[in-house]
Amino acid sequence: QVLLVESGGGLVQAGGSLRLSCIASGRTFTNYAMAWFRQAPGKEREFVAAIRWSGGSTYYADSVKGRVTISRDSDKNTMSLQMNSLKPDDTAVYYCAARVGFATATTATAYDYWGQGTQVTVSS
Repeated sequence: QVLLVESGGGLVQAGGSLRLSCIASGRTFTNYAMAWFRQAPGKEREFVAAIRWSGGSTYYADSVKGRVTISRDSDKNTMSLQMNSLKPDDTAVYYCAARVGFATATTATAYDYWGQGTQVTVSS
């Protein structure tokens, strides 16, 4: 069974930075793609960034491109999201997700496993 556990959320002022982490366990993730999504109150879950576990190619939503960096550490089975220049609109619960297969995807339904989420709040 795949288990994803996020950490690193918190309260930060606009313009600040946060680094989210996702520890993955239960599988060898070589043939997985992983992603970060976020969900603000009253809104649908939104794609943020994705990475292929093997090879490390990345993909970003336009709304965060240039401000966030997704990465993974294969030795530690950890995926991270470095977020800089944060805006109040970035306030949401951030979720780590994994899907079987090499292809990244931007829709939540494409992902098979989810973490419990970590809250990010950006104050103005």
